Amino acid sequence: MKVTVFTEFNPSMATDESIKSYGEGGMNATLKEFIENKYGEIKYFVHSADDDGSALSEEVLADTDVLVWWGHFYHGLVSDEVANRVVSFVNRGMGLVVLHSGHESKPFQRLVGATGALSWREMGENERVWLIEKAHPVFDGVEGDYIDIEHEEMYGEPFDIPAPDELLGISWFRGGEVMRSICVFNRGYGKVIFFRPGHETLPTYKNKTVQKVVLNCIDYAKPSRVRLTARRTSKHVPNPPEKI
Repeated sequence: MKVTVFTEFNPSMATDESIKSYGEGGMNATLKEFIENKYGEIKYFVHSADDDGSALSEEVLADTDVLVWWGHFYHGLVSDEVANRVVSFVNRGMGLVVLHSGHESKPFQRLVGATGALSWREMGENERVWLIEKAHPVFDGVEGDYIDIEHEEMYGEPFDIPAPDELLGISWFRGGEVMRSICVFNRGYGKVIFFRPGHETLPTYKNKTVQKVVLNCIDYAKPSRVRLTARRTSKHVPNPPEKI
């Protein structure tokens, strides 16, 4: 299982609130740590305000089973070439797990054919993620009917996405808003999974249940045997059938 994480470092991650939530390493260090605890060494790239995401080269993506994408401030800086490359690899079988504000990343928008726009409010209020398909592999090892997150940024409907192929979770917030927050889209030979929680200044990724769901999303997005075969080009062209 070869996992690549593409995330960003933005000014919010250097605030006192962020450091209080995650420590000096910030959210990115926490995300990297719990993913590596399961899968071992991963490819890990931090996007900043002065690059175009070109670290996601053909060679890197060809050696990736699942790409985990976290973004917020710098979606527009990712080049069209990189975005199209990610889309191409998903269609050929690579899994893509999109976290939190990644709903407005170029690869996600192009794969779902919509803007990903939604309503939001940064209040640090309670979020309850209702698990509406409890038997699904994304919820393996998760107890209870919902995930309670004490403080989170609110994202709410209307959420500009097409109907997911699998709708697994719906979030409710103290303000009364709801949102489709765990969604699976089948695209070509690949899977795209969106998992909503994970604001960079709040300690969401310290939550063990949230960590478990992220890891389960990675497992569920991985290519099947058929998909792995489909990513290779066969040199053998079979003879046409004999005429009867």
